[in-house]
Amino acid sequence: MIVKDDFLAKLRQFFGLNLYEARIWTALLSRGISTAGELSDIGNVPRSRAYDVLESLEKKGYVVMKLGKPIKYLAVDPSEVVERVKKLVMKDAQVRVKKLEELKGADVLNELNTLHTQGVEFVEPADLSGAIRGRHNLYTHLETMIKGATKSVTIVTTSKGLLRKVEALRPELERLKKKGVKIKIAAPVTKENSSITQDIGRIAEVRHAKNLNARFVIVDGKELLLMALNDEEVHPSYDVGIWINTPYFASAMEEIFNSTWKGLESADKAR
Repeated sequence: MIVKDDFLAKLRQFFGLNLYEARIWTALLSRGISTAGELSDIGNVPRSRAYDVLESLEKKGYVVMKLGKPIKYLAVDPSEVVERVKKLVMKDAQVRVKKLEELKGADVLNELNTLHTQGVEFVEPADLSGAIRGRHNLYTHLETMIKGATKSVTIVTTSKGLLRKVEALRPELERLKKKGVKIKIAAPVTKENSSITQDIGRIAEVRHAKNLNARFVIVDGKELLLMALNDEEVHPSYDVGIWINTPYFASAMEEIFNSTWKGLESADKAR
C-alpha cells in the first residue's frame, strides 16, 4: 500500500501523530485487521518499532487489540477516532489552562516578571520595535497592546479589517470603555459592515474613512502597530505588521491622524 506523503502530513497535523503512527494506522485501515508484522511491511515501519507504535495507537483509541495468537489488531472507525481525539484534546487543553491559571501569583511567574523588568532596563528605545508576521500573530499582539491602554486607542482599518477587529477585540474594547479609555475607529462604512459599525458605536466613536487607505493602531500615543500590506491582496499567513514602542513616533502619528479625524464623516451619516 502506498500512501502519499502529503496525506500522511495532513494526518500528522490533524491527529498529532508521528510518522510511524500515521503509517501503521493507514496500513491497518486498509486491511481492517492485521498483525504487527504485516503492518510493519505494509507501512514500511521497522519491525522493532511496530509493537510500540501499535501500543501507542491503542492507548489513543485508534486501534483495538484482539485476544489470541497471533495477536491481531482491529481498526476503529475513523469517525469514532475523531470524536475520541476531540475529547482528548479538550481534556488536555483544560489541564494545561488550569496549570497556567495556577501560575498567577506563583513564584515562577514573579521570577519571570522580575527577569523581564530587569531586562527591559537594558533595552535601548530604538530596539523596542519589530516585525510581526501572520494575521493571527498580529491580532494576538494587538490584543496585548490594547490591554494596557489607559487613555486612548486609535484604530484605522479597512472595511473587512473592521469586521475582523470587532470580532477579535470586542471584549477588550468593552472593558476599556468601562475604564474611560477613549476609543476612535476610522474605517470605510459599507453595506457589509454597517450593522457592525452601529453596534460597535456603543463602545467607540466610529467615523467613515472613505479615502483613507491604511491600517494601524495607536495606544496611548506611545505604542504603534502599523500593518504594512493591503489586506485585500495578501494571504493572512503573509500579512506583516511593524510594531514600534516609542512615544516620539507614535504621538506624531496620532497628531497627524487627529487632523484627518476632524474631517471624517460620522458612521451614522455614512449609513
